[in-house]
Amino acid sequence: MDGLSRRHLMGLGAALPLLSQVSWAVSAPTDTPIRLNYNESPIGPSATARVAMQEGIAGCGRYPYPLQYQLVEVFARQQGLAGDQVQVFCGSKLALQYAVHAFTGPASLVVAEPSYEGPVEAAQARRATVHAVPLDARHAHDVDAMLAADEAPGLIYLCNPNNPTGTLTPTAAIERLIAKAPSNTVVVVDEAYIHFSEAPSCIRLVKHHPNLLVLRTFSKLYGMAGARVGLAIGQAPLLQALEAFDGYNVAAEPSLRGALASLQDAAVVPQRKRTNQHLRDATVGRLAGAGWRCTASQANCFMVDVRRPAAPVVAALASEQVLVGRVWPSWPTWIRVSVGDDAQMRRFEEVFFRVLQGMG
Repeated sequence: MDGLSRRHLMGLGAALPLLSQVSWAVSAPTDTPIRLNYNESPIGPSATARVAMQEGIAGCGRYPYPLQYQLVEVFARQQGLAGDQVQVFCGSKLALQYAVHAFTGPASLVVAEPSYEGPVEAAQARRATVHAVPLDARHAHDVDAMLAADEAPGLIYLCNPNNPTGTLTPTAAIERLIAKAPSNTVVVVDEAYIHFSEAPSCIRLVKHHPNLLVLRTFSKLYGMAGARVGLAIGQAPLLQALEAFDGYNVAAEPSLRGALASLQDAAVVPQRKRTNQHLRDATVGRLAGAGWRCTASQANCFMVDVRRPAAPVVAALASEQVLVGRVWPSWPTWIRVSVGDDAQMRRFEEVFFRVLQGMG
């Protein structure tokens, strides 16, 4: 993974700075690995979330079900939903895995390629057929090809903005997919990166489509990847099918308190969205100005075509203490780069240009 073993990456973790040492403007020293490989936040939870999470430590002796119900209530109210249309999971990946287990098996999974591999891995574990449909020429989901891949798939997965490309699929195309999908096919729209974009959420469609499941996470913009809090949004029967796998699933009290504080802090999303956009677009602009092709990302990652097998490039960057994302087999010459702070992105550019120049 990413040209490095999990054991090696775990060893690198000991050298990481404390959260209080990281900001958008000041990066770690150059002898500390720069982690631009997992689409994590470079600054972690917001200040209000950190205070709330610290307060939650004292309550860890008990199951925090009341806080889980409160998180559901707050999010549902903000989105104009009923409480039974929202459920909390230990990360949105868990809800996604449960959805694959619930709705594939004899029925197939339809996904874009490249896209997030989580549902494919879960489907393969169930020995379900997987139909991988290439992104279109604009790197959006080819929804008509996805609908044609199987007459009655169990689940169609769409990530918007897409991981790893960061590109958007037009809202009209997503709505067409949801409307045309067979009634017994569940459509999962993963909105892990929606906060970074201008795209409207599909949550508003849940009321009218019983086969639509929307996923949200606190791992990306909210900076809580290690806290493991995700949300599944859908009509009650659909959520009940997921809950059958783990009806008492609940995140830890500090995580739930951090998620609540994040939702209730109106400044977090616009501030972080604006900063991420500036850093991402500035980096992509400098790369493009030097002749490198990048995806038109609306997320906290983008892809760069290095015009050669990408795995050696990933390894060469890692040898310079710059960790970037893994290589997707269908895009063997592209690397994924997460957006870090300003100093981290400048360091990435410096090493990127030097490594590629050295490779000829």
